[in-house]
Amino acid sequence: MKKNRLIHISPKKTSVSTRAIHGTKLYAYKGPLTTPIYQTSTYRFNSSDDAVRFAKGDPSVYVYTRYHNPTVHDVEERLALIEGAESAALFSSGMAALTTAVLAVTHAGDEIISTPSLYGGSYRWMRDVLPKQGITVRWVSPDHLNEIFSLATPRTSMVYFETPTNPTLDIIDIREVVKHTRRAEKRLGRKILIMIDNTFATILNQDPFALGVDVIVESATKYLGGHSDIVAGCVVGSSSYIKDVKGLAKHHGGCLDPFAAFLLGRSLATFELRVQRQNDNALALARALERHPKVNRVLYPGLRSHPQHALAKKQMRAFGGMLTIEVKPSRKRTAVQAAVTVADHLRVAVNAMSLGGVETLVSIPVYSSHIFLSKEELRMHGVTPGMIRVSVGVEGIDDLVADFRQALDRI
Repeated sequence: MKKNRLIHISPKKTSVSTRAIHGTKLYAYKGPLTTPIYQTSTYRFNSSDDAVRFAKGDPSVYVYTRYHNPTVHDVEERLALIEGAESAALFSSGMAALTTAVLAVTHAGDEIISTPSLYGGSYRWMRDVLPKQGITVRWVSPDHLNEIFSLATPRTSMVYFETPTNPTLDIIDIREVVKHTRRAEKRLGRKILIMIDNTFATILNQDPFALGVDVIVESATKYLGGHSDIVAGCVVGSSSYIKDVKGLAKHHGGCLDPFAAFLLGRSLATFELRVQRQNDNALALARALERHPKVNRVLYPGLRSHPQHALAKKQMRAFGGMLTIEVKPSRKRTAVQAAVTVADHLRVAVNAMSLGGVETLVSIPVYSSHIFLSKEELRMHGVTPGMIRVSVGVEGIDDLVADFRQALDRI
């Protein structure tokens, strides 16, 4: 029998697309081209010795799918390669990924420093749930990141942020976050984990690890999945940290189903193609809508009019598929009524609460991600009633521009 003939190519030196498609399998072998769906809850032991080996930490022994699964493991391995990290963990949702990632290193009495402009679910979890568990969240303004140094105390375990922000597309200076956090570490003599939600940008458009961030969390439902047919989340970081995350995940139970992992693995094969097209479409749509008389402003980091365009160019490779428009009120309609009119009259774009798929989706933040926030909180987040968040898909750009124009004409 011939042995596997290894090709002398390091997976880490290949392109994102090659890593996403092949993972570490850069060698000749006999077997299925696509990783099978191991749709099983448990696994046969060769003998009872397997149980002992598992208890002693042998990762090759599969026991129970809540702990690990071959299909899930294959996709985790590819994700780690794509992101340029040592290890990755998959979860049943983005929020399962975030909450487990945070609680793996943060305990009662600890503190987290975070920017307030976050996905609404993340913000509400930090605002409403963490204090009940004895964890304090201190908010730092993106305009005063130097305050991280003074806000950090001996109880600070983590600095958390996202960029671009949801839904205002603000850009947080990653280098500044890292610089002031590391200064605080030296003063306090303790490790402070830096975690970023990279969902909007993805690793194709922004590499937080290259800028000094420790951990990336993402809603894999979005660009990684890309087809609006799965719900998943991922955490990416060092092997030692991911081991702790997976240990906690066994107790919290937010494991990803093998079939969802299979679909996610399928989606990774077209990840780069999809995101590049979404980048191009978003820039073209943003430019077209910026000139529309019924649009007050377009928020997109790729536009020169964006207040942080220079920073975006500095820390991003491309500007992503997300943009937000703010429509003008009319004599007959308030700002939010005007936004509703546009969203309800789109025919190509779909009025739905998600993002990152091949279909263009729109949502009104004050009715979706940021509903139930106070006026002061909306002001702090920069969210206004006339905003429409647009997740640009891969449709023909002329069709998208025409669709938004006809809907805006309804105001």
